[in-house]
Amino acid sequence: MEKAIFACGCFWGVEATFQKLDGVISAVSGYTGGRTENPTYKEVCNGNTYHAEAAEVEFDPSKISYEKLVTIFFKMHDPTTLNRQGPDVGSQYRSAIFYNSEEQKNTAETVKKEFEEAKIYKKPIVTQIAPASTFYKAEEYHQKYYEKQGISPSCGVNY
Repeated sequence: MEKAIFACGCFWGVEATFQKLDGVISAVSGYTGGRTENPTYKEVCNGNTYHAEAAEVEFDPSKISYEKLVTIFFKMHDPTTLNRQGPDVGSQYRSAIFYNSEEQKNTAETVKKEFEEAKIYKKPIVTQIAPASTFYKAEEYHQKYYEKQGISPSCGVNY
């Protein structure tokens, strides 16, 4: 099994989208890429920790490739908006891929370049590609939020 970390807006939609893919073992909502140890949702929302709301995805690479996950990531949100997805504004909603290996980094950069060269988006892609740091699992009430609420994902993720 491998892990990947993606941030592209509200983590509820990111988690729900990846969780439904064949080959994904789990997707967990949380925070990463910031300065504060064990941040809370309230601290992240204040924007002072510089964490991104993200999903840590555990997947079986024999069933779904990291490249496929990155491709889906670029299709599920608008990677051209800086620190914003839909109505959600702030650095915690930035578009980012946090890689766990040089292979993941190279794959993310290649897929990003392919999207740029294909001119799929009219504006430049601003997605941050950065080394993974500590991933902090979000509070339990954030996990599988849409499933617990019995509603469909509605926070700007479109896949």
